Amino acid sequence: MVEESVDVLIIGAGPSGCVSASYLKNNNVNVKIIEKSKFPRYVIGESLLPRCMDHFEEVGLLECLTKRNFEKKEGARFLKKDIVCDFDFSIKHTDGWDWTWQVPRDEFDNTLATEVQKKGVSINFENEVIDVSFNGSNSKTIIKKKDGSLKTIHAKFIIDSSGYGRVLPRLLNLDIPSTLPKHSSIFAQVKDINRPEGREGTLITFDVINTHVWLWVIPFSNGNTSIGFVGPTDFINSYKGTPSEVLSEMLRISDYYYNRFKDVEFLFEPKIIQNFSKSVKQLYGDGYALTGNSAEFLDPVFSSGVTFATESGLLASKLAYKQINNEPVDWEKEYTEYIKNGVDVFASYVKEWYTGNLQKLFFHRPENPAIKKQICAVLAGYVWDTTNPFVKRHHRIIETVAHMIDLEEEAKEKDV
Repeated sequence: MVEESVDVLIIGAGPSGCVSASYLKNNNVNVKIIEKSKFPRYVIGESLLPRCMDHFEEVGLLECLTKRNFEKKEGARFLKKDIVCDFDFSIKHTDGWDWTWQVPRDEFDNTLATEVQKKGVSINFENEVIDVSFNGSNSKTIIKKKDGSLKTIHAKFIIDSSGYGRVLPRLLNLDIPSTLPKHSSIFAQVKDINRPEGREGTLITFDVINTHVWLWVIPFSNGNTSIGFVGPTDFINSYKGTPSEVLSEMLRISDYYYNRFKDVEFLFEPKIIQNFSKSVKQLYGDGYALTGNSAEFLDPVFSSGVTFATESGLLASKLAYKQINNEPVDWEKEYTEYIKNGVDVFASYVKEWYTGNLQKLFFHRPENPAIKKQICAVLAGYVWDTTNPFVKRHHRIIETVAHMIDLEEEAKEKDV
């Protein structure tokens, strides 16, 4: 069996893996990426948050992405019946990027992978990790190549950026049930032949059908648009037929978007992900760290997936660099506690979205500008800024403000 040794082995060539690899290569680390798929390949998660722009800029990946002219995302729009809640990333509590992109992930991920290869990072596509073992901080990974032959890679550290593949959680039995409600999604991309001119045609929009069901609409600069419904698993499964028939029928429940999409062509058979929220027992071990969706996946409603992937990927690579250079690293404090703090903030927002409390804050009129700025910073991905009350007190502040809105509405009714 062929054997190879590297300092850091990265599993997965998505945004997390490429950010990790770019940082390590910039610091002259011998790093290698193993990727099961052939690029370019489709994956869900086309809406980014401004926070991840900091990561791309820091590791030298921003320029290659800018050249692709992806659709600029300057905020996010939420619709509920005739009420519009429009967030502008330039009006937020926390300093930081005011925009990001809406991206076809096949092109986006391939751009990142191509750039890190230009930097000198070796990426082995169509290679599958089938076994891994650890001897202290030294690992032995068995790789199955496209031709069926096997290869062994020895590494001082492994960063699992495999996303939905969840390689190490599966191999090391790290998966645990998520505490979030069981939701599923059906989605596709379409040729947006009825796209309106101007700003309306470029906006990322969340069309809220009811407290638990919503539709995303994410336009791309290439003329295509991503559409998808999210809802309780039993609701999604209540529709019968082929995935194309199901998604076509579900579009009827969107008063705002049905006419725009009723006659469009699906660019691929719609995909369904059942019970997508995931969690793990631990984010690191002796010789490895989990990043992005290989660790936690919450819910697509606030587009947090890629940002958590790049945030955790960059941090894991920095700590791995210190460890392989024999510097002390407190993985629990420096990695788990930090990442969990951000995950917990977004988890509170996801939970309160589906209780209806957060939706009260979004759609209550008149709007409160100060509260909206604080929430906007969270939606931009700046969930570690504890100067923001909607970060620092995330466990209870949404419910508290929603209760105040209820009291206000009750008082109005009494006055009438």
